[in-house]
Amino acid sequence: MEVLRPQLVRIGGRIYRKNPIQEQTCQHEEDDEDFYQGFVEYAEEPCDAYEVVPTQQGFRCTVKAPSLLYKHIVGKRGDTRKKLEVETKTSISVPKPGQEGEIVITGQHRSGVISARTRIDVLLLTFRRKQPFTHFLAFFLNEVEVQERFLKFQEEVLEKCSMDHGVDSTIFQNPKKLHLTIGMLVLLSEQEIQQTCEMLQQCKEEFIDGISGGKPLEVEMAGIEYMNDDPGMVDVLYAKVHMKDGSNRLQELVDRVLERFQASGLIVKEWNSVKLHATVMNTLFRKDPNAEGRYNLYTADGKYIFKERESFDGRNILKLFENFCFGTLKLNSIHISQRFTVDSFGNYASCGQVDFS
Repeated sequence: MEVLRPQLVRIGGRIYRKNPIQEQTCQHEEDDEDFYQGFVEYAEEPCDAYEVVPTQQGFRCTVKAPSLLYKHIVGKRGDTRKKLEVETKTSISVPKPGQEGEIVITGQHRSGVISARTRIDVLLLTFRRKQPFTHFLAFFLNEVEVQERFLKFQEEVLEKCSMDHGVDSTIFQNPKKLHLTIGMLVLLSEQEIQQTCEMLQQCKEEFIDGISGGKPLEVEMAGIEYMNDDPGMVDVLYAKVHMKDGSNRLQELVDRVLERFQASGLIVKEWNSVKLHATVMNTLFRKDPNAEGRYNLYTADGKYIFKERESFDGRNILKLFENFCFGTLKLNSIHISQRFTVDSFGNYASCGQVDFS
C-alpha cells in the first residue's frame, strides 16, 4: 500500500512522489560498518579544513563526537579502527564506551592525519543520520482557546463524518501537544543540547528580534489541508498557520532559523523552506497514540521501521471544514522540544527556548 501513497518531496516549488525501493536488510549493525569501510576510502580529503597540530612525534588532530557514536569508529572487534589506522598510517584513540571525550588522531605525516579525520567524519555523519530524531524546534500552539476550538473540531468531525472510511477518535492529535515544527534534530549529548541553545540565542540576536520587533507574532490557525495528493486516502490532515496581519514575517523567521541550523549541521538539509502547519489528524495515532508522524523511521540502533497505516477518506471533512478557525495565538517562544516526553502541562518537555519579548 505504501507504493500507492509515497512520500511527497517539494523541489523548486514542485511536488514529486518519492517512490520506495526495496533495500536489503542487514542482520547485524556491525555488517553495516564492514560494508562502509570500503566506501570510506573514496571520501574527499580537504587540505586545510581541519586543525592539525604539529607534535614532537609528528601531527595530532582531535574530533568531538557523542559517546553514542564511538562504536561506529571502533567497529566489530575493533576492525574499523584498525583498518583506518593501517590505511592512513595513524594511531586513533577513542574514549571508552559511556565516557565523554575526544577522538585523538596522531601520525607522522600530516596528510595521513587529515585522511583519517576525513574518513572518521564521514562515518560519524553516516551513522548520525541513521539515529532517530531526539528533539525538534517548534512553536507551541496549545493555548486554551485553540485547545477548546480543536476539541470542537473533533466533536463536529466525528458527528458528521464518522461514517467515512477510517475516521474515528483515535487519529486526532492530543490538543495539549499542538505545535508547529521548524526542524528535527538529533542531539546525542548534553553538549549538543547546549550547542543548540546557543545557536538559537544567536538567531535571536542576529535576526529574530529584527523580524519580530521584540514582540510576539500574532497568528491565526485556520483552514485545513492534507499532505498527500488523494483526498480519499489521507494520512495526515493539518491546520494552516499564518500571520494575522497578512505579512510574511513568520515564514521569513522560521526559514532563516532553518537555514542557520542547516548551515551549522545541526539539522540535515531536506527542505529549503518550512511548511507552516499544525497536524490535527494522523493515521499513525490509530495504533500508537504517541507516534510522531513521518519521523518514526529508525530505531535507536539505526534500523528502519515500517509503519503500516490505514488511511481515511477526508473528502467530506475537507468540504465541511475547509475554513474552520481554530483561533488566534501570540507566538512568543521557540522551544527545543524533546520527543516522547511530557511536561506537567501534558505538552512536550522543553530543553531550552528563546523568547521574543
